[in-house]
Amino acid sequence: MKKLSYSLLLVLAVSITSCTSNRRGSGDAAVVSGDYLGQAAPGDSARLFASGIISTGMTERDFAITPDGNEIFFCREAGNFRYVTIFYSRRSDGVWSIPEVFEFCTDPAYKYVEPHISPDGTRLYFISTMPADSASEANEDIWVCTKTDGRWSEPRNLGAPVNTASKEFFPSVTVDGTIYYTHLDPVSGEEFIYRSKLVNGVFQEPEKLGPNVNTGSARYNAFVADDESYIIVPAYGMPDSFGATDYYISFRDSLDNWSQPVNMGPEVNSASPGEWSASVSTDGKYLFFMSDRMGRGSPGRLSTKTLQEFHNSPQNGNPDIYWISTTVIEKLRENATF
Repeated sequence: MKKLSYSLLLVLAVSITSCTSNRRGSGDAAVVSGDYLGQAAPGDSARLFASGIISTGMTERDFAITPDGNEIFFCREAGNFRYVTIFYSRRSDGVWSIPEVFEFCTDPAYKYVEPHISPDGTRLYFISTMPADSASEANEDIWVCTKTDGRWSEPRNLGAPVNTASKEFFPSVTVDGTIYYTHLDPVSGEEFIYRSKLVNGVFQEPEKLGPNVNTGSARYNAFVADDESYIIVPAYGMPDSFGATDYYISFRDSLDNWSQPVNMGPEVNSASPGEWSASVSTDGKYLFFMSDRMGRGSPGRLSTKTLQEFHNSPQNGNPDIYWISTTVIEKLRENATF
């Protein structure tokens, strides 16, 4: 969950948007239209997403898009994770707005991170350190906004039994309302993946998932498919890891068994250590994931200008958002072992 003062950066960012964007008028700012911010869709190879618009050289992570494809949420952080907040862009009359801080995530005293849209598009879940009420201390909890008449409500704390006095992270919700999330065990100090089923509008007592999901020496930030058929788990300490933390996938059968976790391979993972936020678009076509892999090479002969340009460009060593076709998931499903 990092500082704000982005307006100048955003104007500059939009002016260097990718060539797939459409330009109108004679101003410096690009007018961006089309699905997925007008970006050319990826195939079986991962691509940087929305260079200069979302992936800018800052630390970016946690991508979410509404089912109608008209609203995008993601996170930016600064100050070594001291400041982190959720950004928002909306398509209106075919044109995307410049990403700005989401209206309920502007207080620098708190952190706002890990947005997730429910499969029906009516709820926005995210993590914040805001206190649940005046009698509570700040803590990482799951919050939710509800969409009514096209507007998002003020967020409310999800409450017990999902939220506890410990920390909860990375909500991910299925079609039937079951919520998957990470819970910090206050006794062991380790993080584990839990789920809580929604019955008659009430979340049930959470259950800790088995070792095929809670894999490795550390795991967190799991994304579950909306039909609950698979889960993507960033895991650390695995023997076949490409780097520090890699993305692993486990598939679920009709008896609620989870397959052995499988590394998602070089199409998704790299030797870079910062890979721990993944999601799938609500249309099921694309996997989005965070990675801090370097992609620009050397800035060249070092100078004030070259270092500044390198700092303000994506693939500079800070995390960016990438996307790839979900065919990578279907290929892995073929070899699932239970």
